[in-house]
Amino acid sequence: MTPGLQYWILLFLCFTDFQESMSAQNCPNKQQILTVIKQMQQFLKGQETRFAEGIRIMKSRLNNLQNAVNKGGPDPQPASCPPLEAPENGRKFGSKYLADHEVHYTCDSGYQLIGASSRLCQHNGSWTENAPHCKVPSDGPVVNDAALSRKASCTRVDNSQHCSCDPGFQMSGTPENSLCQDVNECELYKAEGTIRLCVHACINTPGSYRCTCPTGYKTLSDGRNCEDIDECTLVLHNCSRHSMCINTAGGFQCVFPECPKPNGNISYVKTSSIQCERNPCPMDSRSCHHVPKTISFHYLSLPSNIPTPVSLFRMATASAPGRPGPDSLRFGIVGGNSRGNFVMQRSDRQTGELILVQSLQGPQTIEVDVDMSEYLDRMFQAKHVSKITVFVSPYSF
Repeated sequence: MTPGLQYWILLFLCFTDFQESMSAQNCPNKQQILTVIKQMQQFLKGQETRFAEGIRIMKSRLNNLQNAVNKGGPDPQPASCPPLEAPENGRKFGSKYLADHEVHYTCDSGYQLIGASSRLCQHNGSWTENAPHCKVPSDGPVVNDAALSRKASCTRVDNSQHCSCDPGFQMSGTPENSLCQDVNECELYKAEGTIRLCVHACINTPGSYRCTCPTGYKTLSDGRNCEDIDECTLVLHNCSRHSMCINTAGGFQCVFPECPKPNGNISYVKTSSIQCERNPCPMDSRSCHHVPKTISFHYLSLPSNIPTPVSLFRMATASAPGRPGPDSLRFGIVGGNSRGNFVMQRSDRQTGELILVQSLQGPQTIEVDVDMSEYLDRMFQAKHVSKITVFVSPYSF
């Protein structure tokens, strides 16, 4: 038993009910008490330092283990199918040609897909269906086209002839030689301010029309609106296993958030795929304590010309159980390539919001960094940074 610990026990006995059972000379004097208290304070400080160092070492070893696993040999490759080409005047989605993976096809605006819109790689190394192709549909009222121009249905009643056309066609010609010509609904409703038949592109067909969607979208059951294809969920991307797939409007992005490089006594460890945490700082390093305690990465996908103002992102603080939380927070925009489009403001006592105040026109990628500083009794406690990347679509849907 160390002398300091012996004195500590003696102090405890002297200031409890056992004091009466001990002789006065066995109790330490005031100077001895202060010495023991100082020794115990140093002892606890040393224990705290060793505990923090142990946590840092454990985090470092976990990080090294994660890197070692990531650098391991490649996984066994499953059966694969031959590479596929995109059709002329069209696009192909999906770059993985492994068993159970699909590829999807779409045509450029003004073209019609003939054949299957998707193909599946089978375990025998062959694709289902035949390769589709894109064809230009006729969208003009050509008289000699049987599909777009046809004879009217006529009957004679009381020595007069009555003719009619199918829905989607209009009458032309003389009563003796009536002709039904296709109505081009796409051109009819193309004028500004009229009803919009399709959210994207309209293609005229005999007696009707159909809507098409841009690459990376599929047409909904209503035949008019478009829905984004989630390439990440459907595994229609080519991101490596060391990166993350972020679905965007009409496509995807492969990202790999990285922590800042070590700088002096400041270093970070990756605690999740989108967050870095600063390792414990030396007690006397003021510069270390003022760099961000956490750095997180966030990705948003927005349509063009979204109505503003609109809240895009929130930051909030939460105190650990048994520990007092900050009594004051400060929020701000600290980096990025387009600050003028955003403001950062407090929404309640513990939350701040990133507000888009100017509409964005795509396609473009915008970055904005926001921070949250915590204060307790007007003393700085910690800072947290969120790095936000916004992918803006070229379309407004």
